Amino acid sequence: MSVHYTQTAVIVRAALVLDRYGSEVRDWTTATRTTVRRVAVQPDSSAETEGDRQGVTTGLRLVTRPGADIDLSPGDRVTVLGRLLEVDGEAARFTVAGRHHHTEVRLKAVSG
Repeated sequence: MSVHYTQTAVIVRAALVLDRYGSEVRDWTTATRTTVRRVAVQPDSSAETEGDRQGVTTGLRLVTRPGADIDLSPGDRVTVLGRLLEVDGEAARFTVAGRHHHTEVRLKAVSG
């Protein structure tokens, strides 16, 4: 499979604040946006749920070019390919011969 690093992603990061009940929540109204260029976005997994409420979970995988890293954390969101997705877990940083090679991040969108 050929990977081309031609896509652009926007990382959306919101600070944790306390809500009126004292719980930590993300304040998306003041989120920062960071543009990252030259990444690859590939289909990952998807699943459908049935029953009283139908839903679809769509997964994408964001991959950096060799030698590049990306600052993404669980709780961040990413706009890519015209969609807003959530970071699904920790970023995976791959090394070759003791040096950083590339980073992969799973993204997900849930609808329904």
